[in-house]
Amino acid sequence: MRIVVALGGNALLKRGEPLSAENQRRNMRAAADALALACKGHEIVIVHGNGPQVGLLALEANAYKALPPYPLDVLGAESQGMIGYVVAQELRNASPERPTAALITQTIVDGSDPAFQRPTKPIGPVYTSEEVASLREQHSWTYAQDGKSFRRVVPSPQPVEIVELPIIDSLVRSGVLVICAGGGGIPVRRNPDGRISGVEAVIDKDLAAALLAEKLGADQLAILTDVDAVYLDWGTPQQKAIGKIKSLDLRRHGFAEGSMGPKVSAACNFAERTGRAAVIGSLSAVQSVLSGKGGTIVLP
Repeated sequence: MRIVVALGGNALLKRGEPLSAENQRRNMRAAADALALACKGHEIVIVHGNGPQVGLLALEANAYKALPPYPLDVLGAESQGMIGYVVAQELRNASPERPTAALITQTIVDGSDPAFQRPTKPIGPVYTSEEVASLREQHSWTYAQDGKSFRRVVPSPQPVEIVELPIIDSLVRSGVLVICAGGGGIPVRRNPDGRISGVEAVIDKDLAAALLAEKLGADQLAILTDVDAVYLDWGTPQQKAIGKIKSLDLRRHGFAEGSMGPKVSAACNFAERTGRAAVIGSLSAVQSVLSGKGGTIVLP
């Protein structure tokens, strides 16, 4: 099977953990053995998130006042290299016989996408309400509630095209486990003269993974996160895990934009556009998720 795996941020960072290089390395190492084993015998493409990392890079860039801060597309490229390095190295350590490569990837978006006027994508660390009040005086950034805390939010336009798609396809056909479109890909737009240039945004990695899976003709899209399934009435005494469900039925339920919402949209997009199933489940149960025995299976 050809499978596109969207790897949640918990592969590198658990909720509430400091965003240190040591923590990210340890978490990826712990996930790598099971992930590599589950991927054996399949053509695999892995897409990872970058929300916490790109947010931290933005804070670091803003702290150095001698130069203007680097734009989000450049920071996205930086985070792709940083995270791709860790993911590729630990997967190679777990499965030395399998060729593995991390590819810097650009994703084209529409410059007129309304998402540029309505930031929703959380990036960076979490803050208390008191910290946010102080930060708003320092930066012109937008913040939104994330659970009981707050995070910076940035525009998250819809992915339209993966620039390096032919290269990814060629590598996969040759047996390479490819890590690409990290953080949803570096956000770029195609100008009237045909040239491409970066834009200030962070693309949702699940939506980019769904587009990539569709264009690669993948048999399955697997979205791995830190919960075992999609839940109805999440966080209440009535919460209930969903097993199998048709995409149209799943779309009738509301899910948070900064959390499960994009995962559900991505899974439904893939199922509806390809006629094949997507699955959302826990990284810690990756083997059962990829084999169709765990998680929420989204049917066309």
